[in-house]
Amino acid sequence: MELTDLSSYFTEQNIRELLERYRSFGPLPGIALTFLKSFVPPLPTLLIVGINAAVYGLWPGFLYSWLGIVGGSMTTFLIVRAMAAHPFLERWARRPKVAKRLKWMRRNAFGYVFLLSLFPVGPFVVVNMAAAIARMRIRSFLIAAGAGKGVMVFSVSYLGHDVGRLLKDPLQIVYVVLFVAASLLVSKRIEAYFAGKESAGKETGGKEAARRADVTAGNSRDA
Repeated sequence: MELTDLSSYFTEQNIRELLERYRSFGPLPGIALTFLKSFVPPLPTLLIVGINAAVYGLWPGFLYSWLGIVGGSMTTFLIVRAMAAHPFLERWARRPKVAKRLKWMRRNAFGYVFLLSLFPVGPFVVVNMAAAIARMRIRSFLIAAGAGKGVMVFSVSYLGHDVGRLLKDPLQIVYVVLFVAASLLVSKRIEAYFAGKESAGKETGGKEAARRADVTAGNSRDA
C-alpha cells in the first residue's frame, strides 16, 4: 500500500471503526495510531487525536494521543541522533551553510521545537530530525516536545471530544486560544530557566579553567 493510499484510508469513519473494533486492546490502538504519525507524515493528526478523545473520553483520549505522539517523536529523535555521528552526516554538517543553520538551531532549539510542536499540522519528522542533527540535549527535547505537543493534543482533544457541545457554544474556542497563549508564556519561562542554567554552567566552567591555568602557571614559576 502506497502512502497516498494509506492516507486516503484514514478517514473519520475508518479511524472510528478501527478504534471501536480493537477497543478490547485498551489504549494500545489509540497510542499506536498517534505513534505512527512520526513515521508516516500523511496520517491526519487532527482526525486521529480528535477521534481518540471522542472514543476514549477527553482525558484518557488526551493521554493516549500525547503518549503516542511524544513516544514517536522521541524514537525518531534518538534514532537520528545516534546516526548523526556517521562520517557522512558529520561531513554534511560541516558545510558552511549547514553549519550556520545548525549553529542557529543549537541556540534556539528549545523554542524551535516547542513552537512547531504546537501546530497540529506541519513537518513533525523534519523538526525531530533537525533537533537530533543539531545534537539538542535529550532532556531539553523531551521537555520542549512534551510540553508543546501536550498543548496541541489537549486543544484538539478538547475540541474533538464533543463536537455537538462546541457547535452549541462556540465560545469554547476562546478558552482554547487562551490556554495556548498561557502555554506560550510558560514555555518562555522554562526556556529562559534552562538557558540560564546552561550559561551559568559555562561561566562556572570558564572560571574553573582559568583557576587551573593560574595554578599551573604558579607551579611553573615555582619550579
